[in-house]
Amino acid sequence: MLLRVFGASVGSDVHVFPTVRITLPWNLDLGAQCAVGDRAILYALGPIVIGPRTTVSQGAHICAGTHDWRDPTMPLLKPPIEIGADAWVCADAFIGPDVTIGDGAIVGARAVVTKSVAPGLIVAGNPAREIGKRNP
Repeated sequence: MLLRVFGASVGSDVHVFPTVRITLPWNLDLGAQCAVGDRAILYALGPIVIGPRTTVSQGAHICAGTHDWRDPTMPLLKPPIEIGADAWVCADAFIGPDVTIGDGAIVGARAVVTKSVAPGLIVAGNPAREIGKRNP
């Protein structure tokens, strides 16, 4: 209820642990039955969409903010992040700005994702690389 009061879009049966850190909740869209684990960071300077039945595990960092290093004034950028339905962002993973995680994809523990991940792929490592595919 508190997230809704501050402008977040929250589906039914969503579970957000009390230790989750959320910046600018009005930029957050949580799909039905998704879960966000202990100590996760949702840095929603830009829009963050987490799809239905998706899990963002403990300590994951979803970062929708960066700076344009090409410009000498380094202005703040707020590109969106979208995590599809039935996906899993494992413990301590980092999802960078302007990234889409496809439906059913899995981002392994402590992975660093700076490029979009296709639906159904399993990625791991730093930088994240494909290590497998989910069975349909």
